[in-house]
Amino acid sequence: MNRGVFLIIIIIAGAVLLAVGLSAVIVTCNNKKPVNELAKDPPVEEAEDEIALINDDAEKEMEIEAGQTAQDSEAHTSMQVSRISSSGLSRIRGGRVNLSEIDPINYNNPDIDVLRHMGADQSLISYFTGEQHYRNADYDRAIAEYTAAINRNHEFLAAFISRGNAWMKKNDYTRAIEDFSRAIRLDSTRAELYNYRGFARSARGEMSPAIDDFSRAITLNRNYVDALINRSHAYYQTGNFDRTIEDCDQILRLEPANAVIWNRRGSAWYRKDDDDRAIRDFSEAIRLNANYSLALYNRANAYYSKRDFDRSLADLNRCISINPSFAPAYTSRGNLLRLLGNTESANADFAAAQRLQRN
Repeated sequence: MNRGVFLIIIIIAGAVLLAVGLSAVIVTCNNKKPVNELAKDPPVEEAEDEIALINDDAEKEMEIEAGQTAQDSEAHTSMQVSRISSSGLSRIRGGRVNLSEIDPINYNNPDIDVLRHMGADQSLISYFTGEQHYRNADYDRAIAEYTAAINRNHEFLAAFISRGNAWMKKNDYTRAIEDFSRAIRLDSTRAELYNYRGFARSARGEMSPAIDDFSRAITLNRNYVDALINRSHAYYQTGNFDRTIEDCDQILRLEPANAVIWNRRGSAWYRKDDDDRAIRDFSEAIRLNANYSLALYNRANAYYSKRDFDRSLADLNRCISINPSFAPAYTSRGNLLRLLGNTESANADFAAAQRLQRN
């Protein structure tokens, strides 16, 4: 072999070895995570569009509905089933009773003896007796009276709806769905019936048919805020954050002071990794309700995602001062304090969170 050929072989071999070495370095660098890389944890949404903040295990926890901690749950109209108004009784066959003669002030709580003296049909008497039991939270007796009314009048729409509501109060969503479905067969033009059935289906975890019902309600009444709120919740639960945002946009056009929906839309933006828009929405929720602890908690998470640790810590401090029994906030603050090197305070927060969770 002459010297020229030998040199060429040496050069080629060296090039091959160099290429292999560079490939190993590139693979190593690609597999290496940056120091102090921040993991973005998923939200812990509904019952309060609550976002999990700085959780080490990054596991999805139980979700809390928007507004329930910061607001009276009875005021949370989006997930409440409204009672039947007098207009819902307009088709009731009441014997010799002219319903319009009943004093409107007492219409929702008429004197049963007066109804009997007026010659009211027994189905109507049973219905109003059921309503009295319902108001007294005696749902078993209410259901018995509604059933008696239905047995006497198989087309008693209001009785089906009220009995469905009572089943809802007892968390018997299967029977509630049956009654709302029968009500829909009697009158398929009433948007609220689809909303009620959608709520029951949502409570059973049947999100797709629930969304169908809410959508039908909105088709019948395009500005039906309760149905829009319920559908936005269902979309969020199914991970359809774009549709969640669309529904929240429409709700906020109708109810711009609805802090819960600002918080929900912020949660959806956060899920889409848009921290700036999330912070703006959480901030508006807090402006509308200064004691909205979950919006503060959520904003703290978004600030943390942006590495704005000072603001994140300030929001957590404020959240805990408003709601000192909110265990996740202590855990989140503990994780943040540990990251900042304050181990003693972090351990105190972890201990507080454990005490609250045990209770």
